[in-house]
Formats: sequence, structure tokens, C-alpha cells
Amino acid sequence: MDKPSELEILAGEPPAREAVTAVISHNVRQGRERDFQRWQDKVRKAQEKFPGFLGFEAFEPVPGVQEHWVVMFRYDTREHLDDWLESGTRRKLLDEGRHYFADFDVRTVKSAFSGWFRFNGEAAREPPPNWKQAMSVLLGLYPTVMILNLTVGRAFEAVRLPGYLAMFISNGLSVSILTWLMMPLVNRTFTSWLSPSGGGSVFTNIAGALVMVACMALCIAVFGLITS
Repeated sequence: MDKPSELEILAGEPPAREAVTAVISHNVRQGRERDFQRWQDKVRKAQEKFPGFLGFEAFEPVPGVQEHWVVMFRYDTREHLDDWLESGTRRKLLDEGRHYFADFDVRTVKSAFSGWFRFNGEAAREPPPNWKQAMSVLLGLYPTVMILNLTVGRAFEAVRLPGYLAMFISNGLSVSILTWLMMPLVNRTFTSWLSPSGGGSVFTNIAGALVMVACMALCIAVFGLITS
């Protein structure tokens, strides 16, 4: 079933350049796996001819972990990705592929952290560049982890909680604090830098980055004094 595109966050290395990724999971018909692979190779060759194509990856099911066949492909812009998704070439290939899969699900991924960047209560239509996102997440993550280590972490040590369980709880707390407290605060504070009108000037980008670095340095200094 070709569902409306959704925003997803994937763990892993970000692409070397700005890109939009589509993740498609297929429910392949039993006994048609090899036919599906040959069809998927045909799809890949067709995609490569479209403007903005950056890469393609395919993943077979992993018993007990992932039941579906998954493919990921990247384009340099959302417009180029949509050109492929809405093309007559793809529609013809889908008609052919329905002999090999029962249904499929399409999701799009803008960036590794874009779900954490919301302005005026809404997710940004075009998320900030990856380097701005990385700096912002680091600014929110560092004090979060340090505070948890100095409070909850010491409490876990006192009651001798197993390390694997303490790590799981700490990670859950970190993600929750980032999602509902720290990242909204960072977004409000740096809105004009993260999501500037007109893309922002070089001066604005550099000045905002320097302020970010200054905030990080201040956090390091504060926690250095506390822990010493």
C-alpha cells in the first residue's frame, strides 16, 4: 500500500551531503524472492537515470528482527525524489512488481535529527543543515548527560544497579529530556539561526555558530568546576 510520506528518524551515519531518503518496505510473496530481487535491480537502473539520484541500498529480511524486504534510495532534493516517486516509469514498474510483492510502505527521511526541530509548534518544512542540527543536538545533549551522570548515575551506583540496566534507563531519560525540554529550548533560543528567512547570510551563519561554540564552552567550564 503506497501510504502518504511520513517523517522518520533513522540511526546511523548521515549522508556526506544534504539529501532526502526514501525507505520502502515490501511484503514479498512467498516463493517470488528471486524474482523480486531481479525486479528491484531493474527499478534501481531506472532510478539512476533520473536527476538528483545519489544512491541505493537493499536489505533482505532478518529472521526474528525484520520481516520485510527494505530498500533505501537518496536524491539530492525533495523535488527530485518526488519526480521519481510520481513518474510514469515508476508506475509501470510497480504494475510489474505486483506479481512479486503483496504490498509496500513508503516513508521519507529528511535528516537524522529533523524530528527534533520544530518552530512555532510545527516541524520545519526544510530542516536546518546537518551541521547546524549536529551542533544543536550536542548543545542539548551534553548538559543533559552530565546532569544525569551527577544525579541519577550516582544514585544507580549507590544501589549497585547493573550497568546494562542503568544505561538503558539513562538513555531513556536522555531522549525524553532532549525531546520535550532541551531541544524545544534550543529551538526557541536559536530560531533565527536554525530557520532564518531567506536561508540566512554567511555572517548570520558564522555568528550563530560562534554563539553555539561559546555556549558549549560555558557548559564545559561549569561542569568542570562542579566535578572538580
